[in-house]
Amino acid sequence: MAAEKLRDLSQPIDVPLLDATVAAFYGTGSKLERSAADSILRDLQENPDMWLQVMHILQNTQNLNTKFFALQVLEGVIKYRWNALPAEQRDGMKNFISDIIVQLSSNEASFRAERLYVSKLNIILVQILKHEWPARWRSFIPDLVSAAKTSETICENCMAILKLLSEEVFDFSRGEMTQQKIKELKQSLNSEFQLIHELCLYVLSASQRAELIRATLSTLHAFLSWIPLGYIFESPLLETLLKFFPVPAYRNLTLQCLSEVASLQFGDYYDVQYVKMYGIFIGQLQSILPPTTNIPEAYAHGSTEEQDFIQNLALFFTSFYKVHIRILESTQENISALLLGLEYLISISYVDDTEVFKVCLDYWNSLVSELFEPHRSLDNPAASANLMGLQVAGMLPGMVDGHGSPLLQRRQLYSGSMSKLRMLMICRMAKPEEVLIVEDENGNIVRETMKDNDVLVQYKIMRETLIYLSHLDHEDTEKQMLRKLSKQLSGEDWTWNNLNTLCWAIGSISGSMIEEQENRFLVMVIRDLLNLCEITKGKDNKAVIASNIMYVVGQYPRFLRAHWKFLKTVVNKLFEFMHETHPGVQDMACDTFLKIVQKCKRKFVITQVGENEPFVSELLSGLPITIADLEPHQIHSFYESVAHMVQAESDSQKRDEYIQRLMGLPNQKWMEIIGQAHQNVEFLKDQDVIRTVLNILQTNTSVASSLGTFFLPQITLIFLDMLNVYRMYSELISKSISEGGPYASKTSYVKLLRSVKRETLKLIETFLDKAEDQPQIGKQFVPPMMDPVLGDYARNVPDARESEVLSLFATIVNKYKATMIEDVPRIFEAVFQCTLEMITKNFEDHPEHRLKFFSLLRAIATHCFPALICLSSQQLKLVMDSIMWAFRHTERNIAETGLNLLLEMLKKFQGSEFCNQFYRTYFLTTENEIFAVLTDTFHKPGFKLHVLVLQHLFCLVETGLLTEPLWDVTTTSYSYSNNAAFVREYTIKLLSASFPNMTTAEVTQFVNGLFKSTTDLSTFKTHIRDFLIQSKEFSAQDNKDLYAEEAAAQRERERQRMLSIPGLIAPSELQDEMVDS
Repeated sequence: MAAEKLRDLSQPIDVPLLDATVAAFYGTGSKLERSAADSILRDLQENPDMWLQVMHILQNTQNLNTKFFALQVLEGVIKYRWNALPAEQRDGMKNFISDIIVQLSSNEASFRAERLYVSKLNIILVQILKHEWPARWRSFIPDLVSAAKTSETICENCMAILKLLSEEVFDFSRGEMTQQKIKELKQSLNSEFQLIHELCLYVLSASQRAELIRATLSTLHAFLSWIPLGYIFESPLLETLLKFFPVPAYRNLTLQCLSEVASLQFGDYYDVQYVKMYGIFIGQLQSILPPTTNIPEAYAHGSTEEQDFIQNLALFFTSFYKVHIRILESTQENISALLLGLEYLISISYVDDTEVFKVCLDYWNSLVSELFEPHRSLDNPAASANLMGLQVAGMLPGMVDGHGSPLLQRRQLYSGSMSKLRMLMICRMAKPEEVLIVEDENGNIVRETMKDNDVLVQYKIMRETLIYLSHLDHEDTEKQMLRKLSKQLSGEDWTWNNLNTLCWAIGSISGSMIEEQENRFLVMVIRDLLNLCEITKGKDNKAVIASNIMYVVGQYPRFLRAHWKFLKTVVNKLFEFMHETHPGVQDMACDTFLKIVQKCKRKFVITQVGENEPFVSELLSGLPITIADLEPHQIHSFYESVAHMVQAESDSQKRDEYIQRLMGLPNQKWMEIIGQAHQNVEFLKDQDVIRTVLNILQTNTSVASSLGTFFLPQITLIFLDMLNVYRMYSELISKSISEGGPYASKTSYVKLLRSVKRETLKLIETFLDKAEDQPQIGKQFVPPMMDPVLGDYARNVPDARESEVLSLFATIVNKYKATMIEDVPRIFEAVFQCTLEMITKNFEDHPEHRLKFFSLLRAIATHCFPALICLSSQQLKLVMDSIMWAFRHTERNIAETGLNLLLEMLKKFQGSEFCNQFYRTYFLTTENEIFAVLTDTFHKPGFKLHVLVLQHLFCLVETGLLTEPLWDVTTTSYSYSNNAAFVREYTIKLLSASFPNMTTAEVTQFVNGLFKSTTDLSTFKTHIRDFLIQSKEFSAQDNKDLYAEEAAAQRERERQRMLSIPGLIAPSELQDEMVDS
């Protein structure tokens, strides 16, 4: 192929031939031609001398794709090698790019025709600027501004370059440049802004060209967030913007600029200008969009431009109010302009568009929390005691002349708007997670198949907003909800959506009222909903009402605990719904039953007034009828719920009797099967029998998860038979796989047998995990499992080994800790070698075994470390190799388990007598491997743990805990003064070799910095982050994983804040042992 000669870069490249190759790559030629072209272009791109041909290519080709290819090559050089190039090459390239840009943008025709090419050149220029400016290209801004004044098209392009520069420095710089460089560029932009500002004002006042004015407004928009404030408020800029606002062609761009100004945050120095700006703006807005307009309607039928306008309007109001709402609360005139703006915003909030609603909702949430929060800071014990729900006015009588008065006046001012806002929240409430019954796009009521995370996030914010609104005025909240509910009953407002949003809103404010008020409110709500269920006809309608009743009652455990009659009615209603075959209803009934029982379990085991026996006893008598129509998974959930009730019974004799009655059906079936098997073991091989065995075991697991230690009599009953079945099924599986080859493991028969094995392991693990620490339980259950479970694991073919064996023994070691030390060799012998062989062939096979194997190792390292010390050096090497293998994994949880295990081992060995020996063998390997994953972008999520391991290693050598040299004394002629000096030099060599694009001085500075900051984790971490960015390994990507720890701390602070406000964390989610007597 002729194109092969392109690879020779010793003479100027053949441009027509390159054009043809690029055309072949993008073209419609054969697959073969395309892949040949791809290989040549890829080689050219990777050739370090290719960039020297870029000028020649750009000057001689007319093909846009070829130009882009050349610019891509150039971009790589600018990003990774620019500073290493000689000065004359840098200057030549800089001038060449600037010249093409000026030449193309100096006349209208070429500027429009080459729009894409010019945009790409602008990006290249800004990439160069990030290296050259300000130090090596001082005159850049003055040059640009003077060029802009020579022609309107050049001016338009200069605006585009300035906008790009601003975005690069202020918006996209985190993770792209070091902190120092960002600071330097920001200062340069600030100090030279005068020229840019004059240019923008000059264009806006003098130009008649629509494109130029739009480009200038767009650039201004990028600048307004950071320029010195005097340029905005002490110049004609604001007036100019407000002049452009009524002009339809510039309305959206101007509105974006005004929103940017509105969101600026600083002292009160420019308040007068802000009030004036808002006044003029609201005046102009009334003529553009009269207050009487039905905005949701207008939005639905508007053009894209008009829809953008409404979205921008929402952004303007929310930005302005977030920062400056208080300055509008001063005079009557300002207040009426403010309330009018809030009316607009409420009207916009009804627009049927998720993005618009998110913008509004975000602001409503911050406004109501600001109106509510102050009375948490009033240090008044009575205030916080009454916070549960009394009206604020009634609760702070002595505070009117102190703190209280301005606060109450402020609430008064907004009370009208807040009332409308309550209605909005009730009408638009998002669907909570617990609701499984939804309307599909064809208008049918179906079971939800996938969770929509956006809706869940929206629900959380709306719920919080509504709780604040409820605290601000409980009366109004209750009145609006009950009024809307009575309209559902009368039929005048009845639709599925109206009832849904109303009930979701009612459920979401649980916990925000004081008890008496909540009781009064709920009695009416539940009574009305039950009535609605009786009087409404139609299966779909009934399903919607059922789902709403279940959601509401599940949210109010405190009410149900206090009202036995209601609790009993509700539970019986749930039993009724368990016979309702409409999709989703039975699932929701079982979920709600479990939720209620967990919070009210004591109520079911005591004999209530007017009853002859506890409810649980009555329930157990009718159990076969109640579960008759349920699917197996629903039956398991039902058993789990009833077991929660049984667990609450304190009299052990009664409790054991309840367990016996509860397990009556499954035990009877189990005894029949075992009895048959004793006569003929073939009976157990029948598929239906295997299914029944599986079902019985799953029921046992559900009950064990609720009963914990109290499950002992039941598991004792079936334990040994269960192990025999386990062994038999295991042999069947191994036989099928060895006879039927690798595909046998995929057959439904083998899968079913394996399910029984897994469920057996899960049942034992659940019981041992939940049982209180009673060593005799361990002694009773662990030894009999050694051969049927561990021995079986070792004997099986790899495809028949259950990973659950590993997690079961990890649970056992975590539970019984050091008492397991003598069993560790036995565990090792059974699982170690054979599992490693399975998981070290590649990174893909047996993912479950990987994770569980490392969890088991970690349990042993934590609780039975002496057993690890007894391993031979070969075995220990296997352990360490497998840990390295784990954290090299790109599967996040495997890598994390490996890193945690590594930290555990490093710390444990540091404290043992084998410290020197261990680190002499593994110190350098560990450091190498950790640096390898730390600088690999696939491993970003492990950043926090990588840092901890490195800190541990550097601390160790810095403190001198290692008393023997880490270097090999026999082969190294040079003797280091101590380990720290050796590790320092070793690390510098390692990193210099890995990052040829960094100078030795930069690497040395980094390594010295690490040694300086070993004792201060946060400095150590920042230092590593900067190095990763500087080494160019982590640029132009999403680097949030490097900041994950800071984000987690922020989440914990937020949770503490939510706990301090009644209702913000739903009562049904609080892990309280609810006072349930």
